[in-house]
Amino acid sequence: MIDDFLLRALFGGLGVALVAGPFGSFVVWRRLAYFGDTLSHSALLGVALGFILHVNLTVGIIVICQLLAILLFYSQRQRQLASDTMLGIFAHGALSLGLVALSFMEDVRIDLVAYLFGDILAISNGDLGWIFIGGGVALAGLLWLWKPLLAITIHEDLARVEGVPVDRVNWMFLGLIALVVAVMMKVVGMLLVTALLIIPAATARRFAGNPEMMAVLASLIGCLAVCLGLYGSFQWDTPTGPTIVVAACIVFTLGFLAPRGLFLKDQ
Repeated sequence: MIDDFLLRALFGGLGVALVAGPFGSFVVWRRLAYFGDTLSHSALLGVALGFILHVNLTVGIIVICQLLAILLFYSQRQRQLASDTMLGIFAHGALSLGLVALSFMEDVRIDLVAYLFGDILAISNGDLGWIFIGGGVALAGLLWLWKPLLAITIHEDLARVEGVPVDRVNWMFLGLIALVVAVMMKVVGMLLVTALLIIPAATARRFAGNPEMMAVLASLIGCLAVCLGLYGSFQWDTPTGPTIVVAACIVFTLGFLAPRGLFLKDQ
């Protein structure tokens, strides 16, 4: 008989993996790994906002991630500093501001380790609701944006000439990633969010013959990593979030070392 907390952890992890796969594929294609890192670092500021306003912490995280996504969108249009420089400033600035804000709340005690590395075994039914509702909204939005976003990813200037509203699509995509990062926080924590976005997608790239197949395979590989990570954590009493990421790394390594002939050729 599987305990209820393990079932909730499994369902929550699978829900996150299913959502992370398609988004992670675009993160890999568009080289946005550092962007995901910046959003995850800002989550601690969202936690502080939740305590200050006395609202659900997930709501605070979503609000801050969305605001940062807007700032990042507009910062990419300025020419004075490179995008990676701006991402570094926002990432460490938001993380530090969150830590400073929490230090002023003497009556608040939080488990920073849980926010840094996740606490999937503590997922509640309410957290599952956030994961599946928020993740469902994000996936629906991505499906709606799929064709124009893929056109922009392949050739942005050509997509603009063909009438694709590039700026609006990019802004909406960044907002959806911010939502995904917010719902992933509970599972793997702010320091490991980017890993769950990138590693399954990078693994799937070797298997897939087209973008749609890569997105589906990335979700399936993420689900496999969640199952292996939960099993390994239960067997050897290791931290669950990092164990899930280690499992994803092992799957990536096996896929990378396997003969190319076993897989479909890349496009």
